Amino acid sequence: MAVAGCSVERSTVETGDGVKLQATIFRPEGDEENTQGNPAIVLVHPYSILGGCQDLLRGIGSGLASSGFTAVTFDMRGVGRSTGRASLTGFSEVEDVVAVCGWVVRNIGVDRVLLVGSSAGAPIAGSAVDKIEHIVGYVSLGYPFGLMASVLFGRHHKAILNSPKPKLFVMGTKDGFTSVKQLKNKLKSAKGRVDTHLLEGVSHFEMEGSAYDREMVNLILEFVKSL
Repeated sequence: MAVAGCSVERSTVETGDGVKLQATIFRPEGDEENTQGNPAIVLVHPYSILGGCQDLLRGIGSGLASSGFTAVTFDMRGVGRSTGRASLTGFSEVEDVVAVCGWVVRNIGVDRVLLVGSSAGAPIAGSAVDKIEHIVGYVSLGYPFGLMASVLFGRHHKAILNSPKPKLFVMGTKDGFTSVKQLKNKLKSAKGRVDTHLLEGVSHFEMEGSAYDREMVNLILEFVKSL
C-alpha cells in the first residue's frame, strides 16, 4: 500500500510470551543516502481499553516516513488482529513494546530507535526505554501524570523519570488528565536531558486528533535531530 512520500508494509511480531502483534512499517521513498543513519521511530498507541489502536498514529507515522524516517506502529495485545488480552495497567504491554523494538533492530537494519508514546502509550513506552540498549530517546505525547490517571499508570512513572536517556514531553495546557503544574512537579525529579513543549489552550484528546499530526511530526523531528 502506498501513501504520499512513503511505502507501507504489514508484518507480524511475536512477543516473548507468544502474543502475535500486527505492525505497520512506514518506509521513506526516494534518496536512500539521506535516510541512512536515521533512527527508526516506534510509536505506541493510546489506552487499548478505551479504544486505542495503531490507526490513531497513522498520520504521524506517514508524516515521519515522508520526512526520511522509518516509522513503525502496532496494535498492542488484544487490539485489532493482535492476539492476547489487554491489561488494565499496561504492564503486559511493556513486553509488546520491547518485542517490537527488538524486531525493528533485527529486521529493519537500524541500530538506533526513538520511542514515542501517545497518551497511555506514553507510560507504557516509558517503562520500556531502558529495557533495550538501542533506544536512544523518548517522546511523550500527553503523558497522563494526573492523580486519577496515576491510579492505573502510577507504577510506570519511576522508569522514565529515572532513565538517563533524553526525553521530550509534549502536552496541551488544557489537558484533562494532567495539569501543567503536575507535569512540572513530576519532571523536577527526572534524570538526564528533559525537554518540554506546551501547546497553549489544547486539550488531551484534541492533541490526539489528526489536526495536530503535522505539529507532532515536526516536534519529533526537531527532537530526534538534536540527539
